[in-house]
Amino acid sequence: DRIGNRDAASLVNADVPDVIEIWNNVFIQFNREADGSLRPLPAQHVDTGMGFERLTSILQGVDSNYDTDIFIPLFDAIQKITGARPYSGKIGSEDVEYVDMAYRVVADHVRTLSFAIADGAVPSNDGRGYVLRRVLRRAVRYGRQNLNAELGFFAKLVRTLVELMGDTFPELREKEEYVTSIIREEEESFSKTVDKGIVEFKKRCDALGDKKVFSGKDAHFLYTSMGFPVDLTELMCEERGLTLDMVGYDAKMQEEADLSKVAHLAKMSAGTGKDMRLVAEQTSNLVNQGVNATDDAAKYVWNEDLEGCTMKALFIGRNETEDGIGFVDSISKESGAVGIILDKSNFYGESGGQTFDTGCIKTSSGATIQITNVQIYGSFVLHMGEVTDGTVSVGEAATCCVDYVRRAPIAANHTMTHILNYALRDVLITQASGDQHGASVDQKGSLCDENKLRFDFSWSGPLTAKQLAAVEQIIVDQINSSIPVDCFVAPLEDAQQISSLRAVFGEVYPDPVRVVAVSPTPITEILGNPQDAQWNSYSVEFCGGTHLKNTSEAQGFVLLSEEGIAKGVRRITAVTMKDAAVATAAAADFEAKVTEAGKLPGLDLEAQVKLLTVELDALSISAAKKIQLRETLGTYGKQVVAWKKKNAAERTAKVCEQVVEAANSTEGDKVIVRCDFGVDGKVAKAVTAAYGKKIKDKALLLVSADESADRFMVVAFAPKGMKGVDCKAWVVAATEGTNGKGGGKKDSAQFTVPGVGSIDGVLEKARSF
Repeated sequence: DRIGNRDAASLVNADVPDVIEIWNNVFIQFNREADGSLRPLPAQHVDTGMGFERLTSILQGVDSNYDTDIFIPLFDAIQKITGARPYSGKIGSEDVEYVDMAYRVVADHVRTLSFAIADGAVPSNDGRGYVLRRVLRRAVRYGRQNLNAELGFFAKLVRTLVELMGDTFPELREKEEYVTSIIREEEESFSKTVDKGIVEFKKRCDALGDKKVFSGKDAHFLYTSMGFPVDLTELMCEERGLTLDMVGYDAKMQEEADLSKVAHLAKMSAGTGKDMRLVAEQTSNLVNQGVNATDDAAKYVWNEDLEGCTMKALFIGRNETEDGIGFVDSISKESGAVGIILDKSNFYGESGGQTFDTGCIKTSSGATIQITNVQIYGSFVLHMGEVTDGTVSVGEAATCCVDYVRRAPIAANHTMTHILNYALRDVLITQASGDQHGASVDQKGSLCDENKLRFDFSWSGPLTAKQLAAVEQIIVDQINSSIPVDCFVAPLEDAQQISSLRAVFGEVYPDPVRVVAVSPTPITEILGNPQDAQWNSYSVEFCGGTHLKNTSEAQGFVLLSEEGIAKGVRRITAVTMKDAAVATAAAADFEAKVTEAGKLPGLDLEAQVKLLTVELDALSISAAKKIQLRETLGTYGKQVVAWKKKNAAERTAKVCEQVVEAANSTEGDKVIVRCDFGVDGKVAKAVTAAYGKKIKDKALLLVSADESADRFMVVAFAPKGMKGVDCKAWVVAATEGTNGKGGGKKDSAQFTVPGVGSIDGVLEKARSF
């Protein structure tokens, strides 16, 4: 109670600004089920926390968090940059035009964004990135609408925040330029989004006619498809005297959330329709039943079945049993989708960006379970699949049989992902010339399965063809060099001292931690001298995945694509082993086609370039090679253009020679010539221009047919100063009754006529004119 010396118990949670919570305790007791019922949690606890800004306001004796020296310098900067009236601390109806609200939103949001971006997050269209994008757009909208700020104002506030908090949080100072650039780009992008959204909003309003309700479906489209904030839609509706159907909008948003939830459940249930997740209720039940954590150390062993395993728990899905927990004593083919927990396993459960192992489990009684998905819940490995033979019971002995043929390309893709991470940093940072302005190449996500590897990383723009080729070559060279891949579990503190270590931001690593090094030097020797610069030439990472023993086992590597997926985040997709060989062979075959095409003449080359361009777009080959081949086809295209120009010039000269010769041998003031060069207006124009320079006293009517298109052109031209022949009237008279179309003036006219069969009649009428 800021006022004090009174009983303020009745004012708690009554929206009284002088009575605030600075420390709370939350009692974690129930899990709310999908049907709304509350089920007691097996493990109940208390969560507690305090508010930094609120404590500061009490220590500094002010009435609001925003009156502390945490925010005042930011408010001063906002006022200076925008020219708005000074902050006055008003709220509600007293805050006319929501100016003070805008101050608070902008100051709070620039803090949120700056810290998040400095920590490695970036605005994007999904996950935490989407939250950041919405936060930034809200701040920019308040600044532009309520403070009359100009575009770019928001990014300028980063400097003030760095001055305010850079000493306590040095990462802000180190990443200031990077943070500023990301916010500036996103701010500019949102400005374009708002402009497009306003156009679309007006278009949909115009379609309403006399209706006074703007549909929730349209508001949902503006928000999800164009990033247009719904509160801005609501404000603009009010300005037009319209009501926004928020109920319909909320229903569409809920529909989207439900679809997302269903998709997630489908993934976790392995497409069975059951809820195969192990949540707190299931894992607590396992612990209470004395089931120990699954020992999965054998997942790093290759080409050996794991015998002597014991069935510790059998799961048929949440809410599939009377108690709702889902565990049973036995399973069979009739059980449908099942989950199995063993005392030990050699199956790799999906984690760390690597997909799960598949295979089968065979029991001592002769039963077989085909395993199609493996997930990790807490310390338990859940093997999901279906019983194909026999009946399985708890306590039964079993043998785990992993599909190592499938695992091989997964491991190759994972190991090459590590080398890709190293190669990107080497090409973009180590080998790059000039000041990188704090630029970094940090892992933002990865996916390794049996078909490909996908790697997301922080970088400000597309890689050039030269950079892509350099990255790809480093990896190919390391494969050809047959470098050992060493894995070793080391104390976390010791491992963190390795100079070349690449770790994922925000990842919490265990102690001890598993180190994976693609290096001819064993990890034990690297740990003996962790700061030696020679380790910078190799990939060293913390990783719990399955890997190759030697880079040569990857056989090959092809970087298929590189693209942007969010602001400041790029994605590379690549393949190894047989898929790399297929991509390499496809590139060689296509390059041979391109080489052969280059030997073709004129029109043949043009046709082939068009076909090859379409084929290249759909081809899965090296991205660098694709750029190179596209450039070669572009060169061919220029050759075709040059050939066409030369051919046109030669053809024009030939036609000119023919019409001038006809004019010189013709009596009277009119010349009629048929010379087929297609229906090409440019050639016709060039011919009449050349004709006019040499012939001054005779009008020309030129007919040219395009047999393949079954049409022809009729052009009439009178040299400058010549009178007595109306070119337009001449062409109209000649093409009468032919459905010809065109136009012109007295000194020039041009018509196109369908059907080459009427040419003789046109010529006859032209002579009779």
